[in-house]
Amino acid sequence: MDDLAQGGTWFRATEQRPPKADPVGLLKGIARHISGTRATWLRGLVEDPPQPGRPRAGSSLISSNFMKTHRSISVAASLLCSALSAAHAGTPPPADIAAFFKPPAALSADLGSYKSPLLFNNGRKVQTPDDWQKRRAEILTDWHGIMGAWPAVIEKPKLEVLESKQRETFTQKRIRLEIAPGQTGDGRLLIPEGKGPFPAVFVPYYEPETSVGTGDHPLRDFAYQLAKRGFVTLAIGSPGGDARKPVLSAGAACQPLSYLGYVSANAWNALASMPEVDSTRIGIVGHSYGGKWSMFGACLWDKYACAVWSDPGIAFDETRGSINYQEPWYLGLDPAMSRKPGLVRADSPRTGAYKTLVERGHDLVELQALMAPRPFLVSGGAEDPPKRWAVLNHLIALNKMLGFEGRVAMTNRADHPPTVESNEAIYRFFEWWLKH
Repeated sequence: MDDLAQGGTWFRATEQRPPKADPVGLLKGIARHISGTRATWLRGLVEDPPQPGRPRAGSSLISSNFMKTHRSISVAASLLCSALSAAHAGTPPPADIAAFFKPPAALSADLGSYKSPLLFNNGRKVQTPDDWQKRRAEILTDWHGIMGAWPAVIEKPKLEVLESKQRETFTQKRIRLEIAPGQTGDGRLLIPEGKGPFPAVFVPYYEPETSVGTGDHPLRDFAYQLAKRGFVTLAIGSPGGDARKPVLSAGAACQPLSYLGYVSANAWNALASMPEVDSTRIGIVGHSYGGKWSMFGACLWDKYACAVWSDPGIAFDETRGSINYQEPWYLGLDPAMSRKPGLVRADSPRTGAYKTLVERGHDLVELQALMAPRPFLVSGGAEDPPKRWAVLNHLIALNKMLGFEGRVAMTNRADHPPTVESNEAIYRFFEWWLKH
């Protein structure tokens, strides 16, 4: 296979690291493709320059080639990042976490009643990686259309260091981050000792103190534990300071949970712009509320290399009080009416985007499909017990169609709070994908 075919075929199929590819060949092929496309576009301008009052002959072709050039540059940038870690991409999960990527035998064929993300809205089945790119775009259009469009993502968010101190084997900085236009959030930035660039993980939660181990809730200190393991970590809290009364930036017209995904995109850009961070190796993790936040962030912003979601509720389930996507601080914000908090019932009906999503037959498995083939781990507790493999089996099938295995994992514990064992699996997952 020639360089361009190798690069193009892989990019269409994966949008992530090439499993077995020559990085130099990939870059040569993409560079040659960019040059050829640009030449065609420029030749069109010379041979048929624009005339007042007359459309240029072949203008649609020229416009198409211009767009191809723009897309090729984007492809090249993605391939450059991916090629740096190409040798690792085909490595299966290590033995100590490999079992988490396989459902129990009794659940291996369970697909539940969930609609397959491999079906287009018109019922046509996705058959190829090229089909998947079209279906993926359809899912994004559906969900953003229902939840509301994001504001423009900030390319280089402002980050102000308010305080810096040495703590164990890392530097801890109290920071103020631009999370949206005209809006900042206080957080903590932990940078390991040694020579970078390092892998990084964004850790959203109610407030940053818990994530860095100085709060009142044990075993939710993901940022602290990962910093000790050699990751740059960024921890921030709810926009406005109250998860149930989120403050969105002026002009934002999306649901609060989608807005948290938007904040995650800006957090990724903030991390990626740091000289201490390897921008090809940035993950995201959160528990409960932070699990929902990190799920929407990773799925809607595909620059995150991998993700862990701790017991967020990975399917709409109106029998569970903590799987409360219907609440106005998640997906149920409705300017026309408000609902009583709690389970959906006659006197507290569905509202907002959540109502539309459910009535149109959408579920979170569609959103999670946007991860493919990037790996993710569900750290399941009371809300995400083993029966949730019925959701994940759809995503295993999607990855298999794209040519990938070992990208969908789940651990299980009895209760909602994290445990030492469940957290160790989280840290090993990140070490496997982001460090080796």
